[in-house]
Parts: sequence; structure tokens; C-alpha cells
Amino acid sequence: MTHTRHWSALYQQMHERWPYRIALWLLGLPLHLYLYRKQPASPPPPANHKLHTEELNKQHYFGGNKSPEETARIVAKRLKHSRRQTISGNRTIAKRFGELMTNRKGFITAMILAWPMLGLMMLYRLPLLRYIIERLFQMVFVIFGVTMIVFTLLYFSPSEPAVNILGIQATPQQIENFNLLHGLNDSYWLQLARTLKGVATFDFGYTYVGNELVIDALLRRFPVTLQLTFFSLAIALVIAIPAGIYAAVKANSLFDQFFMFLALIGLSIPTFWLGLIFIFNFAIENRWLPATYNPSNHWSLLMPAVVLGTSLAAAVARMTRGSTLEVIHEDYLLTARSKGLSNWRIIWRHIIPNALIPVVTVIGLQFGGMLGGSAVTEQVFNINGVGSYIVEKQFVPDIPAVLGGVIYIAIIVSIVNLIVDLLYAVLDPRIRTSLKA
Repeated sequence: MTHTRHWSALYQQMHERWPYRIALWLLGLPLHLYLYRKQPASPPPPANHKLHTEELNKQHYFGGNKSPEETARIVAKRLKHSRRQTISGNRTIAKRFGELMTNRKGFITAMILAWPMLGLMMLYRLPLLRYIIERLFQMVFVIFGVTMIVFTLLYFSPSEPAVNILGIQATPQQIENFNLLHGLNDSYWLQLARTLKGVATFDFGYTYVGNELVIDALLRRFPVTLQLTFFSLAIALVIAIPAGIYAAVKANSLFDQFFMFLALIGLSIPTFWLGLIFIFNFAIENRWLPATYNPSNHWSLLMPAVVLGTSLAAAVARMTRGSTLEVIHEDYLLTARSKGLSNWRIIWRHIIPNALIPVVTVIGLQFGGMLGGSAVTEQVFNINGVGSYIVEKQFVPDIPAVLGGVIYIAIIVSIVNLIVDLLYAVLDPRIRTSLKA
């Protein structure tokens, strides 16, 4: 009986959510047909005079005097409901499925007829894996939605790739040949279908300029963007989180005011201006560091990482301070102090885990944006990264390259957001409990 309720409840829970309902029917269609065919006969509905007598007895017992017409309407409504129940059967598909899974013969039958559906149900029982799969499924719709929007904007933009690439001296015949070569004379729907097919197969085509595979161009530039992002993030976190927590613990002190002033300056300074100042002082005047990026010299990545990490450190520090100040005044910290816990134990055990949740959000958004490419910093330090590549191709516009870059950014941001949500569950037990619901 317990196993019956278990499988019935699991099926019913999945059936209440329309994506899983569709998946259950598609993956287990033979089993559903089998269950309907094996459905036992339902008892006949009660007669009309029986329902009429029950309604009159109820009115007499509760003291309600209704007119014959109103009594007839109530009886007709109850009779219609009884017939609907008779047609659908007194036992639902979920109950019949649970009863089928209780014996060995029924389980083997279900495995033969609907093993994909049973596999989906087993995955549904794992909350964390189910959450990851749902987010990855949503990411597919996000990628195709972003692709359609960006393609539509590029298609209806007044800029002509043929004229921008071939030059104003190009003849009409050369422009026509260029458009025929790249399929730019096709209708909007045909080009959109070709683009969506390329997204589904990760074949973004060849660039208009240079005739290179878009996916190869992005993969070649991704490592340097990844290095720059990780170095910038490491510099920002090492400085911002300890300083923000200490500023909150020592609120309104001289250190708090001075550090928040520095954070405000870090947020206000334009990245390109700070990069030029760094190049002038550390590369041209003192010759301590190279002015531009050189793959063979790891020190050439220091200045771009510091410049890019400055604004991130300022934002994270201010968020860390504000979040920590909110947590410090919570009632459970008074309980912890009344138990005799030291200040540092309270900070590490109670304050930091609760204060980091909004901080993780800011870090995730910034990290995804930097992985998408920091075009300004890459241009200033002559870094051939993803951001500068997308901006360069956008001015052509090199449609395959721009679409490939946008899809890359959509994938990166979606994955980073998924990781951030999983970190929420690690930091906050309440979120972890909600994932299991």
C-alpha cells in the first residue's frame, strides 16, 4: 500500500506541472493506453429520483425551503457531475499506475512500455539534479529567443554588410554577388530558419571578413578572456570581501569611512581612463610593466586585471558592507552572543554565510559580464579577446560573428546564473529545503 501511494503521489505531482505532464504522455504513451484499456467498469450514476429525494431531505434537515425549479436545477447539476465522474472513472490514472507498480509483473510491463517515462520519474525524485535539468532546459529557450531578437535587429538595420566590407567603390554586380554568396537576398524567414538551424547544430557559419569559422574564432579568443576574468575576480574578492566585512563590523569608524570613499571612487572612475593612467605611469614613465598584452609575458596581464577588478572590487565591497550590516542586527546573533560565543566565531559561523547571499548575486552578474568580454579594457591593452572581437564585428555588421558572440554570451550568463543559484543552496539551508520541495 505504501508503494502504491508513493508512485501515485509522484505521478500526480509531476502531472500537475504542464511540462512534465506533456513529457509523461509522450514518453509513456503505450503505458497510458494500456492503463486506459485495463480500466475497470465504473458503477452506474445514481438515479434522478434518488438525487431528488436526497436534496429534499437535506433541505428539510437544514431548514432550507427552495422552490421546485431551484431544487430541479440543483439535482440536474449533481446528476451531470455524477455522470462526468462515471465517464472518467472513479480511480485516476495516478492510482492505477501506482497499483500497477506494486507487483513484479506490473513493474516489468511498465518497464517495457514506458522505460523513458520511468527514467524521467527517477530523475524527478532527485531535487538538485531535477533543478539543474530544468534550468538547462530553460536555457535552450533563452538562447533561441535571444537569437531571434538579435537576428531581427540585424536584418532590419539600415547598415549593409556588402557595402561596409567591399567599400563604396564596389560595383552593383559585386554587391549582388556578395549577397548571393552569403544568402542575404533570401527572405527573412528563410534566413531566420537557417540561423536557428545553425544554432541547434552549433554551426554559426563563416565570417564575412576573413572567411573563418565563427566557433573557431570564439574558441581561440576565449582562453585569454577567461584568464583576465579569473585574475580580475581574484584581485577583487581578496580585497573587497574582507574589507567590506571589517568595515561593517567597525561601522562609522575611520576605516569604514575611508574605505567606502575609496569604493565610491572605484565605481566612479571610467575603465578606459584608469587603463590609460596605468599605462602612462607603470609602462611609459617607469617601464615596470609592458604597455600591451603579450601572451608570452604573464606580467602583461596584471594591469588589465587590476583595472578590470577595480570597479568589481568597489561594487562587491559596498554590497558586502551593506549586507553584513543587515545581518549584524538580527535577533539570532544576540542569542549567539548570550551563549558566550566569541566575536570571530559569530562572524565566521553566522554573519558571513548569511551576508554572502546578495554578494554572490553581484559577483555572479559581474563575472558573467566579464566572461562575455570586457571590450573597453581589451581595446585599451590590445587584448584579442571575445569582447573586442564582438564589438569589432558589430560595426560591419558581420552577422554570423555577431550572432555567434551573442549566443556565446547568452550561454555564459545562463551557466553562471545556474552556478549562483546552486551556491545559494549551499549558503542558505532555507533555499536548499525549497529545492527539495
